[in-house]
Amino acid sequence: MNDGAVRWGPSTARLIALATLRVFVGWHFLYEGLVKLFNPHWTAAEYLAQSQGPFSGVFHWLVAEPSRLALVDALNSWGLVLIGLGLMAGFLTRYATLAGIVLLGLYYLCHPPFPTYASSLPAEGSYLIVDKILIELVALWVLLVFPTGSVVGLDRLLIRKQSAGDIP
Repeated sequence: MNDGAVRWGPSTARLIALATLRVFVGWHFLYEGLVKLFNPHWTAAEYLAQSQGPFSGVFHWLVAEPSRLALVDALNSWGLVLIGLGLMAGFLTRYATLAGIVLLGLYYLCHPPFPTYASSLPAEGSYLIVDKILIELVALWVLLVFPTGSVVGLDRLLIRKQSAGDIP
């Protein structure tokens, strides 16, 4: 029976597209984290040391002390893995998305693609302000605004459990 009311909400195609985007971005985070974890020689030292831009002093400070660098390396690797798992499974999606935005924001600020900053790091192309880091950050922002974990993901189970707990 159609009561004539307009139903607002994501269509099935939009939901599938957003959930697919979430899983793909999650896979990218997970894979990058695992590559770093399983490579005993990986470190963020060179990336941080070559930082340019208004916040380069902070990144140079992080790399200057071996114990700080070891903490940054561990937080970066494990952060990528946990964010990736959260996004792929749709588990604690809002937190995973926010953490991903923060991490990508730090990457972007470490090496902003502005004309006055030349990087000696290998690049896949020529970027001006918008690079793949910023694009992935914006993709996460879209996922934050249009969450899918509560519909297609483990967050749905959490919501059900919370709702069941509210009933006396």
